[in-house]
Amino acid sequence: MHDLQVIDEPATAVALLDPVRGRILAGLSEPGSATSLARRLGLTRQKVNYHLRQLELHGLVRLVEERPRRGLTERVLVATAAGYVVSPAALGPSAADPARTDRLSAQYLIAVAARMIREVSSLSARAEQARKTLPTVTIDTEIRFASPGDRAAFTAELAASVTALAARYHDENTDGGRWHRLIVAAHPRPAEPAATTVDIDPAPTDPDHDPDPEKG
Repeated sequence: MHDLQVIDEPATAVALLDPVRGRILAGLSEPGSATSLARRLGLTRQKVNYHLRQLELHGLVRLVEERPRRGLTERVLVATAAGYVVSPAALGPSAADPARTDRLSAQYLIAVAARMIREVSSLSARAEQARKTLPTVTIDTEIRFASPGDRAAFTAELAASVTALAARYHDENTDGGRWHRLIVAAHPRPAEPAATTVDIDPAPTDPDHDPDPEKG
């Protein structure tokens, strides 16, 4: 099972985005059959079988084994990846494009992220076919600014540092050199989901207290 599978075929993306199939894929993080999935998800076995055939057709699940069960052959399958991402390539010409987006908008950041998914997933697939490693760098961290002024100062220093590093290492002429794309982005971190609280009636202190006066 892969850690991540990128979907770039429109038909496969449609198959993946069906809510029921999403539940089935999540249920197949470990091998399972239509019967076990139907029981766990509260669906009919026939319905699960139909969706499993569609997922298998598009390469989203794979067969692990076939085993006899009550005179029939039970097929055990597993998801092909722990997680999935739909590449903007699946949208064709209508996919997000930084060239068509205002550089000063939040939408530009989204378009750049979409382009990165499209490019890196394509390069990664080609590298895997060639049995090579794709050189990448990922820096993912969080920082809490005390004020908008601190955030602005940090941005200015970061831009100056990146500019200096790029000027030091950029070389357009050496044979064998390879262009790389550098993206530096920041955005507010989404708020943590609120904890779910459950109201619980306090335990009665009177031993003769009956919580339901209708009961006799």
